[in-house]
Amino acid sequence: MKSLCNSSSLKTSFDSSLFSSFPKHCYKNNNSTYRFSRIGFGRIIPTKFEVSCCSKTLNDLPMDLSEKNSKEIKLWGGRFEESVTDAVEKFSESISFDKVLYKQDIMGSRAHATMLAHQGLMTSSDRDSILLGLDEIEKSIEAGKFVWRTDREDVHMNIEAALTDLIGEPAKKLHTARSRNDQVVTDLRLWCRDAIDNILACIKSLQLERDAGRLIDCRSRLNFCPLGACALAGTGLPIDRFMTSDALGFTAPLRNSIDAVSDRDFVLEILSANSITAVHLSRLGEEWVLWASEEFGFLTPSDAVSTGSSIMPQKKNPDPMELVRGKSARVVGDLMTLLILCKGLPQAYNRDLQEDKEPLFDSVNTIRGMLEVSTEFAQNITFNQERIQKALPSGFLDATTLADYLVNKGVPFRTAHDIVGRSVALGLSANKQLQELTLVELKSINSVFEEDVYEFLGVQNSVKKFCSYGSTGSQCVAEQLNFWVSKLEIK
Repeated sequence: MKSLCNSSSLKTSFDSSLFSSFPKHCYKNNNSTYRFSRIGFGRIIPTKFEVSCCSKTLNDLPMDLSEKNSKEIKLWGGRFEESVTDAVEKFSESISFDKVLYKQDIMGSRAHATMLAHQGLMTSSDRDSILLGLDEIEKSIEAGKFVWRTDREDVHMNIEAALTDLIGEPAKKLHTARSRNDQVVTDLRLWCRDAIDNILACIKSLQLERDAGRLIDCRSRLNFCPLGACALAGTGLPIDRFMTSDALGFTAPLRNSIDAVSDRDFVLEILSANSITAVHLSRLGEEWVLWASEEFGFLTPSDAVSTGSSIMPQKKNPDPMELVRGKSARVVGDLMTLLILCKGLPQAYNRDLQEDKEPLFDSVNTIRGMLEVSTEFAQNITFNQERIQKALPSGFLDATTLADYLVNKGVPFRTAHDIVGRSVALGLSANKQLQELTLVELKSINSVFEEDVYEFLGVQNSVKKFCSYGSTGSQCVAEQLNFWVSKLEIK
């Protein structure tokens, strides 16, 4: 475990202008000394600074700083004379689900601390202690050693309180010109940005171009920074919101502080996009489940993506796609939850918005699972061509092609429609397919028929005749396949 850094004594010979836009940071080298580095978007760039260090680490903290039997005073508790009841504390906590935001919360705090130091609102020594302390906490979380405390309510207060336990007074400056209102929505926008990137990677394999486009548009709109909006009205302190926005990879700060903390459009957009994708996957799942049934038998899923029956030994079920079909309801339900949550809220932040996270997290996790298993299923099915070929002739699939034949002969389409309808009726009465009707039989309906009509009849001929852009004709399908192979860079 690394020691905390007290950066009061520095040895340096460098051009500080080279590092004006990124925060300093510390790490331990092989000689047990500390060097400053600069951080930009999570990357650490070593430089040649040395600092003296104290010996306090997370491991040095007494257990009662991580888990107390008695309730500690809340960080916001100055005006309160008694602590909340156990029931209120249990009902109000969000740490059980919002701790997944820890990485984004720490990222935002790094950018905020760096900006505060740049603006003269904290010393560089305090900033460096905060940055190193946040590093220690992040490593403790990722190692599974960090103790999440319900009495500290949420991810923000857990991390800030742990930082205070770790480095003392400098940590108390971190929340300068910041509220949990702008802090949480900053975390959420950063988390959503990463979530969209992950979903897009899953979508690519299934060629869901419109679904990807919706998420790309959403990502562009959400990429604005609320940090510095504070509770709702901004601050009277000389902060630089553009600096934190740039450090976190946002396009710009949000212009309106009230809207910045209350807006959840970006969450609604993600849930809406996920819901549409879920419906698409559900429809695809319905097709595959139907085609895999004994009645159709058009495709056979491999054992790797099938399950059996507890009572019928012969059963082989396409259960993953049945679950995809079912889980679409869950994703749509997450959208409905947030729409109803937001519909009656006044402007600015309201505690109701704590409830935006569980449906968001559930929607993202569920849609990723649906996309992954749908891709797996698609890669593990075999189409039964003989069964499909036998099923194709039924239903007079070449009737429309026959109408096209008549139009090419100069027959008005409505007249052609009537002629083909009577031809189908003749085939039904004679128990024949259209291609099995003799030329004499066809001419008995209309004399326009010639010997070349048989080039338009039968499933194979019919499919070949479809030639409009995007149609199901053989040549058009081949062109589409080539397009997607190129676009998806399939080798």
